[in-house]
Amino acid sequence: MSALLDRTVLVVGRGSGIARATTLAARAAGAKVVVASRDAAALDEAYDDPGIVAESVDLTEESSVESLAERLGHVDHVVSTASARARGTVDALKPEVVMASFNTKVVGPILLAKHFAGRMPEDGSFVLFSGATADKPTVGMLAVAATNGAVDAVARSLSVELAPIRVNSISPGTIDTGAYDALGEQKKAELYEQRRTHVPAHRVGTSDDVADAVVFALTNTFLTGVCLHVDGGETLV
Repeated sequence: MSALLDRTVLVVGRGSGIARATTLAARAAGAKVVVASRDAAALDEAYDDPGIVAESVDLTEESSVESLAERLGHVDHVVSTASARARGTVDALKPEVVMASFNTKVVGPILLAKHFAGRMPEDGSFVLFSGATADKPTVGMLAVAATNGAVDAVARSLSVELAPIRVNSISPGTIDTGAYDALGEQKKAELYEQRRTHVPAHRVGTSDDVADAVVFALTNTFLTGVCLHVDGGETLV
């Protein structure tokens, strides 16, 4: 019997890519899933399943997070995949862009913990999302790296503070989600080929690879304060 059967999982993020794969994986494991983002209508259209309910939330506004918690009441697990783009070299970075990324990916999960932990059972858990740049510096990814590193620190701290509720983070490497479409087809193809050549796994990751790790983190009751690197070994080379 699945450990997620009839449990309620809140997934914060868009209705595509990793968030979608995570939602479908949790649902396949028997969970009732609440998906939440700024655009609840778009989420509602993204899923055709009575076991998946769409809600609205803005992680950068505490009142919005608190309101969501009050509407939902009890939840068993919370997964935050939300992020805000903040790429650029240090000479071009704007403080407001950096803070938007930090507020979404770091402060947002802190607010989720603040308002949901008291509504969760002792065997509940949080899964946060960082990323490979926290461990492998890359030009143009300074703000992303700083944000990702902070996420891992938040997960470790919360795992102690909220115990026995578990808190873990997932650090994806290069995942084929559409996040790289802005590079253009040629540059994206070159990036993927570089990863296939140099990454030990010899391939680019998929959203399902990451979703499998999320389900593992949600269901392994002896796992807490850990960052799971789902990167095919990208941070090793």
